[in-house]
Amino acid sequence: MKNYFVYILTNKNHNVLYTGMTNNIFRRGWEHKSQLIGGFTKRYNVTKLVYYESFDNLEEAIKREKQLKAGSRKKKIELINKFNHDWKELYNIKQVYK
Repeated sequence: MKNYFVYILTNKNHNVLYTGMTNNIFRRGWEHKSQLIGGFTKRYNVTKLVYYESFDNLEEAIKREKQLKAGSRKKKIELINKFNHDWKELYNIKQVYK
């Protein structure tokens, strides 16, 4: 079974949000933290994972990513606050794969 993740990153001041999708959240996190990905996340130093959802189905993950991207900043912040109230870094939490 393959896992897919939809995630939200922010920067150190929590004033920029980025929504993405991956099949390997640890590899993708390392790519963001190492700034190997050009573009938005590198330009705005968006490296802190504050939210994620796990899916078994690729199509469901893509659908959810599009839904989050289309949503307002306010809704994303509410989602993060419910999931990770203190906006702690989540890349080092091993239970992502539970």
